[in-house]
Amino acid sequence: MERLTGGFRPYLLLSLFCLMLFLPGLASLPPMDRDESRFMQATRQMLESGDYVRIQFQDEMRAKKPAGAYWLQALSVEALSHPASTQTWPYRLPSLLAGWAAVLLTFAFGKTILGPRPALLGAGLLAASLMLVSEAHQAKTDSLLLLCTVAAQGILARFYILGRAREMAGGGGGCASASGSCATPAPAPRITGPGMPEALLFWLVQGAAILVKGPVVPVISLLTIAALGLADRNLRWLNAMKPVLGTVVAAAVAAPWFVAISQATGGAFVGEAVKGDLLPKLLGAHESHGGFPGLYLVLAALLFWPGSLLLGPAVTRMWAQRGRFAYRALLAWAVPTWIMFELIPTKLPHYVLPAFPALALMTAALTLEGVEAFRHKAAKIWYAAWTLVGLALAAAVIALPIHFGTGFSLIDVIAAAAIAAATLLPAALAVRGRMVEAALALALSAAATYPAVFQGVLPGLDRAFLSRAAAQVVGTIGSDVPVAAAGYSEPSLVFLLGTDTRFTDGAGAADYLKANPRALVVVESRQRAAFDARAAELGVKIEAFAILDGFNYSRGKRASLAVLGAVTGTEGAP
Repeated sequence: MERLTGGFRPYLLLSLFCLMLFLPGLASLPPMDRDESRFMQATRQMLESGDYVRIQFQDEMRAKKPAGAYWLQALSVEALSHPASTQTWPYRLPSLLAGWAAVLLTFAFGKTILGPRPALLGAGLLAASLMLVSEAHQAKTDSLLLLCTVAAQGILARFYILGRAREMAGGGGGCASASGSCATPAPAPRITGPGMPEALLFWLVQGAAILVKGPVVPVISLLTIAALGLADRNLRWLNAMKPVLGTVVAAAVAAPWFVAISQATGGAFVGEAVKGDLLPKLLGAHESHGGFPGLYLVLAALLFWPGSLLLGPAVTRMWAQRGRFAYRALLAWAVPTWIMFELIPTKLPHYVLPAFPALALMTAALTLEGVEAFRHKAAKIWYAAWTLVGLALAAAVIALPIHFGTGFSLIDVIAAAAIAAATLLPAALAVRGRMVEAALALALSAAATYPAVFQGVLPGLDRAFLSRAAAQVVGTIGSDVPVAAAGYSEPSLVFLLGTDTRFTDGAGAADYLKANPRALVVVESRQRAAFDARAAELGVKIEAFAILDGFNYSRGKRASLAVLGAVTGTEGAP
């Protein structure tokens, strides 16, 4: 492994690894409901209107997130595609690049505080995590948020470690122990100290992070600082970061857009963002995305898979390492962040992603140190439980095409077998105590799983992607005016059919066909009776071009869509 950690080799190796995991499926995976499709459609409307201040989804103000991610997506689409295109990959490219950059930054700063071998392994575990691979495939904010988190927290950790090391070397008191006092001070880490340029970069990143996802990164940094202050009863190291001047710099980055959007909307955007998005998430299960405190801990084996093979035993020893400066900084990053998201009533799987780099680095370091926790009986039970997650993913490669596609193929069977084998290998190595080999084998687990799932399985689930199926029928038949939809209002339909797509009910769809005889309408089965009754009342004869049966995963319900038109000749099908 030592041969891989020198010069540009680790960056090249990690880049190739990211390319292998993030690129498959980027173009073939249909737009996902609901957040991704809303982001892509709002970005398209920015390009169509030339208004890069207001964020709109059709005629509705989208006061969910600031404009940073939309701007990056717009830049990508403008350079590589066209707003009228329904290609998804230009919108997703910023997320892929941000995920890749976050992995490289994790290695770069991890190398300075833990050494090159733990940094390389930790960055690889982050790159392979199911949550990051998923977010790198979606045109949302979370991959960008991760990049901002790594950049800010990496700089913060370096200031903390150097500041505390200088205090100890200069006899300034303090100790790397949990209590703050010890007989023999812990040795100061040998790192190149950050200065004013890195402090300025930290605050610039904070401002950019606010433009990406509001206060999330500043809150994570504040929690980290508070945790370190409580543990050490010392925040003198923070003075080197120029917090007063830095706050002004961060505000200068973020404030212009907030002023512009407030002026453009009469203050409605910020008010709606707080009252309609932030507060509901803090006070309750917003949009039915609820869960109990501890849910992320229960799901950790899946969210951090395949690196969770090592995370389980490693997490039992992380707290014991808190006397070491590097671990102290990483714990202060990961633990308060994780607890914060556990306590927030609204829960989505990607919320805990900002804690993953710190967990990955600590897990990698403990793995390479060969701590005893990896050989305990409890660890072997964990390896068995982890194996079930991998085998479940292998089974899904066969089961999903059966339920939501056209049935599994020989390629699916081969892919499932490869995933199962790539799951059993690292688990067997871990049971035998060969942890470094098990860690390296996890790269095979990721390489066998993600391309097969994101390129081979998910794009072929036709019955799960009803918007794509409806858009294909509409594209084949053609419509002179915008399509109207009744009973089915997923954002992906707007992205695939165009900004002017109309949503109505069954009776409204019949009225629309009466007024626009050459139009097409998409009617969900629950609205079909109302549509037929109104069409008969209006004397409109209906032709059914397609009946699309499937599953609306956003609502967790089966759905059936009919693509219908008015008969303009003498024949019609009621």
